[in-house]
Amino acid sequence: MVDDTWSSALHRLWQAASRAEEVAALADDVYAPLLATPGVHHVVGTRWDEKHVLRYMRALSAGSDTPVIVATTRSMPGAAVREPGGAPVVTRSAVDGMDGSVWPEADFLRQAPGASVVACTFRLDQRGWAALALAVDGTADLSVVENRLTQAVDVIVACHTGILQRGREARRASDDALLAEASLQMDSSLDVEDTLRRVARIAVPAVADGALVHLLRSEGPEFVAATHVAVQQQRALEEAGRHDPWLAALLARRGEDEDTVFLSGAALEGSPFAESVSADGGANAAAADARPAGDGPHPTVVSISTLRARGRVVGSITFVYQRPEARLPDSAFLRSLATRAALAIDNALLYELRRTAVLSLQEHLLPSQLPESVQWDLSASYAVGDPMLDVGGDFYDAVPRPDGSIALLIGDVCGRGAEAAALTGLARHTLRTLLEEGNDPGTALSRLNRALRQERASRFLTAVVATLTPRPDGTALLSTCSAGHPPPLVLRSDGTVSEVRSGGLLLGVLDDVSYDSHEELIAPDDTLVLFTDGLTESREAGGAFFESVLPARLSALRGSGAAHIAESLAQQAETFRDSGQDDIALLVARWTGVQPGTDLLPHDLQLEQAALR
Repeated sequence: MVDDTWSSALHRLWQAASRAEEVAALADDVYAPLLATPGVHHVVGTRWDEKHVLRYMRALSAGSDTPVIVATTRSMPGAAVREPGGAPVVTRSAVDGMDGSVWPEADFLRQAPGASVVACTFRLDQRGWAALALAVDGTADLSVVENRLTQAVDVIVACHTGILQRGREARRASDDALLAEASLQMDSSLDVEDTLRRVARIAVPAVADGALVHLLRSEGPEFVAATHVAVQQQRALEEAGRHDPWLAALLARRGEDEDTVFLSGAALEGSPFAESVSADGGANAAAADARPAGDGPHPTVVSISTLRARGRVVGSITFVYQRPEARLPDSAFLRSLATRAALAIDNALLYELRRTAVLSLQEHLLPSQLPESVQWDLSASYAVGDPMLDVGGDFYDAVPRPDGSIALLIGDVCGRGAEAAALTGLARHTLRTLLEEGNDPGTALSRLNRALRQERASRFLTAVVATLTPRPDGTALLSTCSAGHPPPLVLRSDGTVSEVRSGGLLLGVLDDVSYDSHEELIAPDDTLVLFTDGLTESREAGGAFFESVLPARLSALRGSGAAHIAESLAQQAETFRDSGQDDIALLVARWTGVQPGTDLLPHDLQLEQAALR
């Protein structure tokens, strides 16, 4: 005959188990049906940890709606004889013969004199086990009692397993979200110092209470960043990261070991983590202030993970924990976090190396300094526009000539990278040599074009060459020749701006090309501005180009020196543009109007003087 009452109760128990967030929530659904079993007088449940410490006990008697609940940390080594191995274990024993050092439930169960006890012990997980004991009288059908007890235990175990599984899934989802956020945060900067600070901060306090980051240098680990939930402990962590010999020796021994190592207890003796690090040497003071109420002190645990990226070790990350063991991250999570951190750090380091190399190469493609003379005020500006930092093709130069004139040149090679850089060097040095020898701008450009065609250059370039020749009346003859380059501008002393007429085919396209020069006079305090198309083609969000506002912006700079004009225009264009990543080069020459021969050095002495500055 089917027991409909028990079947219904068991069905409700399974439903409650599927919704429960903790096993204790099942107590009412477990205890009441068991007490309703004929002959059962008391039900007592106990919860134990792996060290046979009683953590929890709940007792309920038939006819009572109020359970007795005891939360404790009572150590009972004698209970080891009851600890189950694998499957649940059901036992029968007399109440009067129960040993209190083994059965803390005995005091409750003895309230039914002469009764016997049916108990089931079962393992919940690797960290603990539990027991459910029933006091029954002689009228009870022990086989029915045992059957119901084991069925209830099956539900409890399944509920606990489900809670653990859901907890693992929730933690995995949380870990995945944290890892995704960590990658986003760490990858959002290519600045080395900023990336290192982000690596240290990203896991505190979500993963650990403190973090230290070291880079691996040829001379050993180098401290670079630290953070902690408590400010005082952060200062102590920084001090330990920089100067503690125990930590330095440990990190050096770790070498290229890829496994995350956890250290606690005796393994931390002699370390700065033997007690919670604090600025005044006190243990756990700042950490206790940072913990939620009711969360007491916990032993310090330290983990160290190697930061490896692209087959090489870039450093290590050390986490400091002052939290329950159950809240410590697992090794797989720390390996994943370390891998992401290592890649972010390595990307930043590689970017910094590339940036240094590119800027150094770019500097070598441009003159180290411009010649000086009382007759002209010269200055230049160069702004790198490519965020990937490939070498650009913009170049400029100023060349004093044997006849006392000066030649100004500016150009732009199509594209970026090593090939563009090689062509840039060829073009600038070829033009410089030709102009130093006294060739006029048109001849210099024609001969450069011929050289490019002979070299079978795969890229074209634009350039403009202008010479300023002093005249006895204090003016200067401006002779300009262009090869497909944006026309220079002249800022007159009264603030008017005019465009220098120029034209001509791109360099490196056809074999035989000649270039015509345009001549005009410039007066004292007039300024010639040469630039590449990175300036004029800077585009704002609305679609307008900087070219449309350039004359007005230049006019507003009248009376300024060449250096101020060059830097101001470059900065204004960078601020103006919402799109466009081309480099910006400017070469500015203000004519002073000084009479020829006044303090004017011969050409060879000008070069010597420039080299000594």
